[in-house]
Amino acid sequence: MLIWVLILVLIPVFGFILIFNRFVRLKNMVKQAWSDIDVQLKRRHDLIPKLVEAVKGYAVHEKDTLRQVVEARNACMGISDGKARANAETALGAGLRQLFALAENYPDLKANRNFLALQQQISELEDNIQMARRFYNGAVKLYNVQLESFPSLIVAKMFRYQPADYFELEAGEEKSPELSFREDTK
Repeated sequence: MLIWVLILVLIPVFGFILIFNRFVRLKNMVKQAWSDIDVQLKRRHDLIPKLVEAVKGYAVHEKDTLRQVVEARNACMGISDGKARANAETALGAGLRQLFALAENYPDLKANRNFLALQQQISELEDNIQMARRFYNGAVKLYNVQLESFPSLIVAKMFRYQPADYFELEAGEEKSPELSFREDTK
């Protein structure tokens, strides 16, 4: 009889421990995924001053665009909150697209090796950011599903776990900016 009582007590305890440990793993997975995004975004932020310098000499009449890109970059660097950071990064992406569109008006800039190398690096970083964002959003999905599933939601409420936010881009931002400046032959 004592064995049955122990079994009936131990099963819920072990279940609780398993669920709690799963929350710990998933929460750390979300943190690690966000860290991966952060690393890629910081690399992009580090390239922007070099890009602005490369464009400055050619696009002297485009100071407003250059200023907007620099301001957007600086705003991104000061934000750590997921939702606010995603909005700031969206604005920065729009500024970068505007900056690259400027190059169409300056053939010498389009031929500049430094500019082309920076363009290639940013293009690769945009792909890396997109992959890191997908991994992060996958980790958030697993965490949030665990949070809302029974009996996990009991443990979640006990420890006040909150749902994690997805790293979403504004509508029309899903595509990485077009960074290719090949001449069309007609």
